[in-house]
Amino acid sequence: MEEIAILGVGMHPWGKWGKNFVEYGVVAARAALEDAGVDWRDVQLVCGADTVRNGYPGYVAGATFAQALGWQGASVSSSYAACASGATALNAARAQILAGMVDVAMVIGADTTPKGFLAPNAGERGDDPDWLRFRLLGATNPTYFGMYARRRMELHGATQEDFATVKVKNARHGFENPNARFRKEVTLDEVAASPMVSDPLRLLEICATSDGAAALIVCSMDYAKKLGHTSPVRIAGVSTVSPSYPNTLIDMPNFATDSAFGVAEPERGFRDSIAHAAYEQAGIGPEDLDLAEVYDLSTALELDWYENIGICKPGEAERLVRDGDTTIGGRIPVNASGGLACFGEAVPAQAIAQVCELTWHLRGEAGARQVEGARVGLTVNQGLFGHGSSVIVRK
Repeated sequence: MEEIAILGVGMHPWGKWGKNFVEYGVVAARAALEDAGVDWRDVQLVCGADTVRNGYPGYVAGATFAQALGWQGASVSSSYAACASGATALNAARAQILAGMVDVAMVIGADTTPKGFLAPNAGERGDDPDWLRFRLLGATNPTYFGMYARRRMELHGATQEDFATVKVKNARHGFENPNARFRKEVTLDEVAASPMVSDPLRLLEICATSDGAAALIVCSMDYAKKLGHTSPVRIAGVSTVSPSYPNTLIDMPNFATDSAFGVAEPERGFRDSIAHAAYEQAGIGPEDLDLAEVYDLSTALELDWYENIGICKPGEAERLVRDGDTTIGGRIPVNASGGLACFGEAVPAQAIAQVCELTWHLRGEAGARQVEGARVGLTVNQGLFGHGSSVIVRK
């Protein structure tokens, strides 16, 4: 698979700012353009990640940000894949660049979130599984996070201290990140003293909802060379896979799994397949990684992702975090950014933000949280309704 170059990255800090999401996106976009040394008028394609809670402008995110930056004739596209929207937008940009349709593109996502849990749009929709899980079960997102955590405890002997250790690690990382919303180190005792939200997970072990934005400027390798970038950070693989039938591990928003009674289970479960597809594109394996950004909706889910991306075998994730392997300075740092534990969810921006973080590390620009000698990194997350997302970035 041919590679494309990352010329520029930019973010608007995460938080609860009370502004229109477009304002955040413009800040991130201008930062990415400045970082790339590219004039806005030279961008040929704008790929926006949709935010569905913000009305018409969010549904046409590509055009929304093109207009906000000033109409200049660029082509636009908009992608919705829930939490994987940013990677889907990046994949759209990559496809057009590799096809020779454009040389340089902007990928952008931004969000303004409501207070409290994410919830379905208003209205009565009895055939919508996302609506049904709230109305029939009262199953907010943390309900699922708690069930996944309890499953991990039953299968692998994870303890509440293991989950809390993940939070302590990520808080230490996020303390050094100027774009993080929560920049405060915590102790195991402080995690244990926080309110129980969805047994066995406590308040400090579940990510918040946040406002924020992230943007990338990506281009063909030839275009990068023309601008004098002889060794840019590159996108080596983008996975946007969906599950294979039967999917026997429950996923939000469903409240039942597929039956494997009459059909054999696939070689890989859905979450295992997400990073695997990116590895195949890049021609590498988990042993080649120097760091990873994973989708820690909860501390327990971070442990699951260690196994899903192949940095340990099933049941070994607890040992990795206990031994400090996934801490900066360890064998394979995970969520050096602080992860969603320190950022919270700004849904269309977060998969893009993960790529920004890897880019800073591979350039050696991550400051006090720098992973020394980083040359290959992976992102992974998962959007509702069967959207996988993984990006491999290398130098």
